[in-house]
Amino acid sequence: LANRTKIAGGFAQIKAARAQLVAGQAKLDAGNVKLVKAQVKLDANAPKLKYAKQLLATSANFATVSKDGSVALANIRFTKPISDVDKAAFKQIMSLIDSKHLSGVQVEYSKEFVNDISGLLGAGEATGLVIAAIVLFLLLGSLIAAGLPVVSALLGVGISATATLAIGSLVEMNSTTPMLGLMLGLAVGIDYSLFILNRHIRQLKSGVELYESIGLATGTSGNAVVFAGLTVIIALAALNLTGIAFLGLMGTMGALGILVAVLIAITFTPAMLRLVGMRVLSRKTRRAITAAPTAKLPDASGAEHNSTKPTKHIWVNRHPVLSVLAAIIVLGVVAIPSSAMRLGLPDGSSEPTDSTQYRAFKLTTDAFGAGFNGGIVTVANIPAALDDTGKLKLQAEMATDLFALKNVAAVLPAGVSDNGKTYVFQIVPTNGPASVETENLVYAVRGLSGSFASKYSSTLGVTGMTAVNIDVSKKLADALPLYLGTILILSMFLLLLVFRSIAVPILASAGFLLTIYAVMGAITAVFQWGWAGWLFGVHDPGPILSFLPTIMIGILFGLAMDYQLFLTSGIREAFVHGKSPKDAINYGILLSRSVVVAAAIIMISVFGGFAFSHMAMIRPMGFGLAAGVLLDAFLVRLVLVPAVISLLGRGAWYLPKWLDRLLPNVDVEGEALEREHLH
Repeated sequence: LANRTKIAGGFAQIKAARAQLVAGQAKLDAGNVKLVKAQVKLDANAPKLKYAKQLLATSANFATVSKDGSVALANIRFTKPISDVDKAAFKQIMSLIDSKHLSGVQVEYSKEFVNDISGLLGAGEATGLVIAAIVLFLLLGSLIAAGLPVVSALLGVGISATATLAIGSLVEMNSTTPMLGLMLGLAVGIDYSLFILNRHIRQLKSGVELYESIGLATGTSGNAVVFAGLTVIIALAALNLTGIAFLGLMGTMGALGILVAVLIAITFTPAMLRLVGMRVLSRKTRRAITAAPTAKLPDASGAEHNSTKPTKHIWVNRHPVLSVLAAIIVLGVVAIPSSAMRLGLPDGSSEPTDSTQYRAFKLTTDAFGAGFNGGIVTVANIPAALDDTGKLKLQAEMATDLFALKNVAAVLPAGVSDNGKTYVFQIVPTNGPASVETENLVYAVRGLSGSFASKYSSTLGVTGMTAVNIDVSKKLADALPLYLGTILILSMFLLLLVFRSIAVPILASAGFLLTIYAVMGAITAVFQWGWAGWLFGVHDPGPILSFLPTIMIGILFGLAMDYQLFLTSGIREAFVHGKSPKDAINYGILLSRSVVVAAAIIMISVFGGFAFSHMAMIRPMGFGLAAGVLLDAFLVRLVLVPAVISLLGRGAWYLPKWLDRLLPNVDVEGEALEREHLH
């Protein structure tokens, strides 16, 4: 019985074991089914894995945290283009981050966040004004006379800057726009007031009654100031023809500054001359006039009637050939670097070393590479949407093609549009956004358009700030010859009307062309090559501002015509009144040289002050304008032009009679008014 019980228990165990075995087999069969399904799924996803590996390969060099974990990048994306984002939004973001007071964390911001137009005047600009005031005092001899042009200029820029900032609240403008108006307003505001004031003082010394002198100075030199201002306004307003919105706005605001300066010169300056009366002269001069009330009146050229004593010819009259050669050689040598000039928009490396944008650029460069400071956005568009595998495959293959280009550090798939037809990629270049290599990369990406069209039936486009900057630079470079040609033709036509001569307008325009090339050479040497860069804060040389040549041409054209007018009109008037060609040159230069030299030094001082500005984009502009005035006034207008006129003799003033009859009589300096007053 006991054995039967054991046997029955054994059978029960066997039965239970068989049940477990059947259950285990069922589980094994179910597992095999799952395994088969997983293998099928794995086989189906194998292509996706392959494409994912491709994408990982193209983006392997991308990171937002440095290898040592000490630097992290935070990219903020807006819902609209960054150029359309209100600058207040940038300030709000910076304020929010700064308010967190993150312990042990240094936060820096890229240059896109820092676009402040407050604090327009810095130490360099103030120094320029002080130098200008000293020059005025040395020329005019009294504090009242020296202060009047400065006060006029400050009043003018106060009005124009207020108007510009008010317009800036309605129209988006960069920080360079109000600074350009400020720079021009200060320089020409001082000079335009000086021309009228100097004429008035000269007439008072010659015995002209106070009220008559104010009217005569305003009607003669004031008339010339209006003409000179109009040439600058036309040249600046013509910047709208370039088709670049921000450049046209800069030209418009700059022209507004010039217009206000002209209006102040011909209204405020005469009014102040009436208020200060004879105190515009030094005490010594007033005593001399009181002691000798019968002083001679000026003749039509502004000199005294008793100036018949022979005067020794100036150097350019005695050595015209040497003068021409010296001027051309100097200008030619200075112009040599212009052949290597490369246009672009400087990146954060050009900012002051103590600025947050410079520190952000350097931190990013050191931790990740210079290319992380400016990615290139590439957009591909296909005719029809794809499934998930097709999307991944297309992204992988496109990214691989882009990654194969030279100077590419990483390519990231940045997204696919909701309709599945537009693909966005972020290309990180190996070099900075302002480098030649990155510029070539943009063109190389665009060079894939044909390949993408045939391989993927896709269009291909490049955008982003880096690409936009390159495109703007190219567009401006292409438009530069047309703009320069227009300016030269305009200058020759205006000078033809004023001087009634064929040779003088051609000579003046050729001199202006030499000035432009020399200025571009000087700017290239300093800001692109880094020569003497330490003096102007150029610690990282780079490309020249893309719109700088165009701005230089527009402004320097007007200033060059100013000096040409004030110097050459005296020469022509003396020649017309019977002096020999050489005597006329001598007479005209001696008559206007002192005031033109003083005006040029003032402009060089004011513009030179801006060459040390706290704003990186203003420094090359201030330097270029200061160098342009220096070269044009002292080499072209005071040496080259009179020397060539001396060589041409009477031929310099030849004009066909039929053309003389056709041209209207433009009395720029109010000669008719002066003759009426004197006779």
